[in-house]
Amino acid sequence: MSMPAATSQPGLILGPGPADWWDSERVSSPQVLRAPDGTWKMWYYGRDPSFDRQINLPTGRVGLAISRDGIHWERVRGPLTMGAVFEPSNAPDRFDNAHVGISDIRVEHGLYWMAYFGGDQSVIEVPFQGRIFPAKGLRMLPGLAISRDGLHWVRLEGPHRGAFLAPGAPGEWDALFCAWPRIIQADDGSYLMYYHSLELGKGYSVGVATSPDGLHWEKRGPVLGPGAPGSFDERGPGCRCVIRHEGRYLMFYEGQDAEAYYSIGLAISEDGLHWEKDREGPEPGGPVFRHAPKGSGRWDARAVGTPCVVPLEDGSFRLYYIGANEGGHDELSSRHQIGLALSDGPNYRRWRRWGEE
Repeated sequence: MSMPAATSQPGLILGPGPADWWDSERVSSPQVLRAPDGTWKMWYYGRDPSFDRQINLPTGRVGLAISRDGIHWERVRGPLTMGAVFEPSNAPDRFDNAHVGISDIRVEHGLYWMAYFGGDQSVIEVPFQGRIFPAKGLRMLPGLAISRDGLHWVRLEGPHRGAFLAPGAPGEWDALFCAWPRIIQADDGSYLMYYHSLELGKGYSVGVATSPDGLHWEKRGPVLGPGAPGSFDERGPGCRCVIRHEGRYLMFYEGQDAEAYYSIGLAISEDGLHWEKDREGPEPGGPVFRHAPKGSGRWDARAVGTPCVVPLEDGSFRLYYIGANEGGHDELSSRHQIGLALSDGPNYRRWRRWGEE
């Protein structure tokens, strides 16, 4: 059940699964680790066509795929619904009983640690372009789970109906949701959690919370906001990957422009708390990895996003991402698939799609 990229679709490495699998409609947000034995593991979220259509998001359940080379992947059948390894809680009072999505994976103390997010069954009314739309599952919050084998997961109990952060108070920048958490450990042993939210009428922003132990978190506020009018991230930064490299923090983030096309940008920080958008890439002030040309018909012509950057031993990097095609009018009408781009040696500002000449 591996899906190698076709030469006519550069970058593409994994599409939706077979009809009887949990991910038969879409796959999204790859979180990739290389194991000590050299094998590769990818956790990702997605859904099948029967998943609740009122939740207009690409999330649903989480699954696992493995690979010998990080390019050709085989799905692993998990113990849950249709082969998933993680799915919404069945507890009626939890924050994640409607849908879940993985956004980070790491190994610590011999365990896999998953940072994920989820939403409940509540419906909130969201104003948009002068109208009110009902949105189910949008009140998303971050959770944590641990596993010994990457297949069987145990949730950790946070203080906010199971979540580890609460939404902001009305009027605050993260009042709508706190989602897509990414966690990194600082040099002093403390932890940083990056997440993003949406202020209606203003756009997306990324914020940070800090913790001495990875379990008790304090919000520190927004650290990265929307770009200037006409920029690739005019509507703001969303899903992101943060890594340490040569003493600095690098944040690869998806940015949305005024036409709702997504590309991947770069921000840099010396301390993980104060960030500046990079100006040294191939498009100064622009993205380091752009969606395929508009109107090209390519699988990632609408969006490249949810970046996961993996450093390699030779000093180069791999960028795993999701792509979306043009033509859809919402999250569920576009097709999400998983792609791979390779850095130009150690230059993390220049990328080419796998299989691209």
